[in-house]
Amino acid sequence: MPPRRWTGSDNPRTRTDLLDAAAKVLAEEGYGAVTARRVAGIAGVNAALVNYYFGTMDDLILALFRRGADAYLARLREALAGPRPLRELWTISIETHGMAEFLALANRHEALRAEIAVYASRVRAIQAEALTGMLRSRGAAPEDFPPWAIMMLIESVSRLLTSDRALGITAGHEELTEYVERYIRRFE
Repeated sequence: MPPRRWTGSDNPRTRTDLLDAAAKVLAEEGYGAVTARRVAGIAGVNAALVNYYFGTMDDLILALFRRGADAYLARLREALAGPRPLRELWTISIETHGMAEFLALANRHEALRAEIAVYASRVRAIQAEALTGMLRSRGAAPEDFPPWAIMMLIESVSRLLTSDRALGITAGHEELTEYVERYIRRFE
């Protein structure tokens, strides 16, 4: 008999506590430390509840990713709806979002890889739509400022900065950041 999946009819606080505990372990100790026993211990519940609510550890990781992705999408939409969407997109993009562990796991977990691809596509579509509207409102020609190209440049640069920071590399960061900031100020 397959493990029981959470349907929302039980205590949602326990489920949230388990997700919070898994996020803490993942951030502080890495994926290898995310075990049912470790997560349950931090959440203060019996380890069997991890399987009860999530079925497998892979399902727990997927649920954790989805929770973070949904929160990020909400924040992104709110930021892009503001008066300075380009600045907000840059600010959000250069923050660390805890994606490194999920991206590393995606190499071994097909379901997570597929979920990340869906999420990334949604993020890019939201960003491109917001940039298109912003550029139109400023009278910028799409051929001079292609929204998808701008969005991809911001994402690429921010990903490089984030990866470098994780490795302790800072050479060129200040100059690049100032260059981008200067461009955003000029455009705004």
